[in-house]
Amino acid sequence: QVQLVESGGGLVQPGGSLRLSCAASEILFSADVMGWYRQAPGKQRELVATVTGGGSEVYSDSVKGRFTISGDNDKNTVLLQMNSLKPEDTAVYYCNVRRVVSPSYNYWGQGTQVTVSS
Repeated sequence: QVQLVESGGGLVQPGGSLRLSCAASEILFSADVMGWYRQAPGKQRELVATVTGGGSEVYSDSVKGRFTISGDNDKNTVLLQMNSLKPEDTAVYYCNVRRVVSPSYNYWGQGTQVTVSS
C-alpha cells in the first residue's frame, strides 16, 4: 500500500515560515496533479495549492503570494513553502497525488499540523 509521508509542520510565530514536504513510499507512475489541502477545526478540507505534471500551479486566494508549491514527478515528492504565515493558516495540512489515466490512483497523506501563534 502506497503511503505519502509528510513532514515539516510545527509551531511558528505570525510572519514566520515553514516548508512542508511530502514523499511517496514507492515509485509511482507520473502524477497528473500534486497538491496540498488543509482542514482547520470545525471547517471543511480546502484546497491550498496544486501543481500539474506540466508545471501549472493553482493557489487559493488566501495563500496567493505567500505560499509556493513545487512537485517532482521523478522523485514523487511535493513541497509547500509557506511564508508570511498568519494565525488563520493554522490547520492540518494534507498532501495529495493523483493520476487520472491508467494506472490511476489517488493518494492522501496522513496530515501534518501547522500552528501559527505568538
